[in-house]
Amino acid sequence: MCGIAGFVGPENPIALKAMGDELAHRGPDGEGFFSDPMRRVHFAHRRLAILDIDGGIQPMSLPDGRLTVIFNGEIYNHRELRSGLEARGHRFQTSHSDTEVLLHGWLEWGADLLLKLNGMFAFALFDRTKDRLLLARDRFGEKPLFWAMKNGEFVFASELGALIKHPCLKGTSIDRLAIQKLFAYSFIPGTMTPLAGVQRLRPGSWLELDVSHCRRGSLPVPVERSYWRFSILPDMAPPGDEDDWAEELDHLLGKSVSARLESDVPLGLFLSGGVDSSAILAHAADRRNPKTIDAFSIGFTESSFDESRYAERVARQIGCNWHVNTCDLDGLRSELGALLGRIDEPMGDSSVVPTSMLCKYASESVKVALSGDGGDELFAGYDPFKILGLARTYHTMVPRKVHRAISILACRLPPSERNMSFDFKVRRGLRGLSLKPSMWNAAWLGALSGQEISELFEDEVDSETLYEEAITLWEQSDAPDDANRTLEFFTNLYLPDDILVKSDRSSMLESLEVRAPFLDNDVVEFARRLPIDVKLRKGVSKWILKRSLRHRLPEDILHRPKKGFGAPIARWLRELPMPVSPRTNFLNQGVLSRRWADHAAKRCDDRGALWIWLGLDARLPRLAP
Repeated sequence: MCGIAGFVGPENPIALKAMGDELAHRGPDGEGFFSDPMRRVHFAHRRLAILDIDGGIQPMSLPDGRLTVIFNGEIYNHRELRSGLEARGHRFQTSHSDTEVLLHGWLEWGADLLLKLNGMFAFALFDRTKDRLLLARDRFGEKPLFWAMKNGEFVFASELGALIKHPCLKGTSIDRLAIQKLFAYSFIPGTMTPLAGVQRLRPGSWLELDVSHCRRGSLPVPVERSYWRFSILPDMAPPGDEDDWAEELDHLLGKSVSARLESDVPLGLFLSGGVDSSAILAHAADRRNPKTIDAFSIGFTESSFDESRYAERVARQIGCNWHVNTCDLDGLRSELGALLGRIDEPMGDSSVVPTSMLCKYASESVKVALSGDGGDELFAGYDPFKILGLARTYHTMVPRKVHRAISILACRLPPSERNMSFDFKVRRGLRGLSLKPSMWNAAWLGALSGQEISELFEDEVDSETLYEEAITLWEQSDAPDDANRTLEFFTNLYLPDDILVKSDRSSMLESLEVRAPFLDNDVVEFARRLPIDVKLRKGVSKWILKRSLRHRLPEDILHRPKKGFGAPIARWLRELPMPVSPRTNFLNQGVLSRRWADHAAKRCDDRGALWIWLGLDARLPRLAP
């Protein structure tokens, strides 16, 4: 796991060093640089050494210098790929570096290599003989990669904070539409970023830039290509019956966990006590002595958020070494400002707080941790899946006037501070049902409605523009029903742009690598082909996953209500001071102040919007001063 950065343009060793230094938390174990002054290609690399500690130093080049690569991530099938390449005559210099597999793999297969890789990655590869710079990102975007073109220069980096260290981006402005979408989705979707002109490389995509033009004083627009995208395959169900599918899923998940246990440094697991993380631990215990496995959990003093008793139950049954750290408001208050300022980009997901605390706690003992990320998205684990039928009936049958009256009554429900409380679900659900089905999922997740965003920005916001990514995904889907389209929404937007962003930034701030076995290629391909009725059956989410685990985990763990990894933000916000010198002056400060006062007085629950405000206030001035 590492941090990468670079640019195409005039030599600037000071800027290159600054970009690398900004990524030191992603790679505290070493730094490296590469420059080709004639072709004006420059790389910086920060290394977190996980595999082949001595041999995996980057930037790494082929012996003849034709290809040079900088790489962030892990390739779990690197040994198989290496064997195949050796059979084709390739000779490796390292003993087991997955980075070197990228060099020989690209030389042998070109862009076809990307479909052969099973792992998480973002890399930049320079082909000197073809004058081409290539950037690539893994299928789900587990590893980040940003890029921009400005003033005739091309710049890229693992994080926005590193990107803007290049002088060509000085004075970059805030993208208002991106921030509007942040309030609408609670994350920034697709290729957009908070900075105007700065893009996020799409998951499952690669970008090619012809650098020969740079010597002539200009650069062409890079060409971006997609090599993979998640979609449901409704007519391609696997052979066999449901018991066969459960058995195959058990086998594939076990194989995935086994591949992700490879490490030359201490490794552990995250354990919430939910189905997904418990499944990963159960499979790991099949492949290692449970007494050698360290599992890490976070508990809360607030009972409606605390899951530590379930984590303890699983840990005791499996017999691993369980470590728990309990946090409360006092512990948070001293760290919140620093955390929000360090997180690379503003995000609306307040669970970044417990996630960051968990990563910090685990990093004191290990350098790698396995997580349950991806299980909810692949197997319909979220609450919206359970209400889609009711939502469709309500949308069809209830007149708009009646809906508005019901919404007004719902707003009068007293706000609760409990995790996923009844009043919170009702208000969010009704907000979504005010819109077309293609916008439901985004609106259910978002902090504010379109009308509220218009008021906050003092600008008329069009819903079609605001929810463009969700609408496009919904309308272009070949999925046969609302549930499968919702699966595609969560897997193509929410997973890469919220869950994996949160996981990457939280872990890398602590120089910790997090691996997600559910996102293994074979597990995902199998899940795509499963019918929706084995993922969601009679109100039971993740039915087929739970069936595959029935001999591994106790029934009360498999079938307990889902909590989600949340934090008591509603209460915390009532006890925290409002920002006294707001730096987000493009927002209506009167609206924000009124919302804060109403939330503090318990007249409403505005946790989502106020949390985003805190994040914007802490981070945006550092990105666009």
